[in-house]
Amino acid sequence: MRLIRESTFGRSVLVLVASGVLAVCAAGKDFVKPAAQPAKTYPAHDEHPSEKVAIAADPYDTPEKTKIFSVDFREHGYLPVFLVVTNDGDQPISIANMEVKLITANRSKLTPASPEDIYRRLSNPRANTNSPVPFPIPRKKVKGTVSKKEMDEIESSEFAARAVEPHTTQSGFLYFDVGGIAAPLEGAHIDITRIKDAKGIELMYFEIPLEKYLSAPQKSN
Repeated sequence: MRLIRESTFGRSVLVLVASGVLAVCAAGKDFVKPAAQPAKTYPAHDEHPSEKVAIAADPYDTPEKTKIFSVDFREHGYLPVFLVVTNDGDQPISIANMEVKLITANRSKLTPASPEDIYRRLSNPRANTNSPVPFPIPRKKVKGTVSKKEMDEIESSEFAARAVEPHTTQSGFLYFDVGGIAAPLEGAHIDITRIKDAKGIELMYFEIPLEKYLSAPQKSN
């Protein structure tokens, strides 16, 4: 009987250890940014053939797409948009001062949130300025914490390039605060300005209609 008890105990320990290892591996899983394709291959893009530059916007608006994140951005009112900039020219372009705006159907102009904005929202979920409060009833403030893993994920995923070298593509995520907007993509477009060529001359502005994304066949993963 003693041998049976010890054998059972040993199996239990092995199960617990294995479970712990799996949990640690799952918790330590690092964010992997999607591999960017040439911008003109995305449904929602704008291409300037004469300037040899194309920019695409790929919204991550479904549970299937957002599962790459550990942060539930939708729950906190943010829309991740994967921005892709392709330079097919022979000279670099500067995007250090690039300005991006998501303009909704009702003409609201949204600019990308900074990591600090996102941290504040995650640590205090009720601090959503876009959510109307129907009654002036005092509510207990609920605060949370932002883990190092979440901070690393946000910073590593963010679009951070300052230039695009010849015949290369740069990409990354922009996060728009769409809290309180029922269908932020319908009838919306993204305007991009202040991109300059190697001589410092500003390129024509880019306008990306997001309806092209909504009307495109959804790829199955």
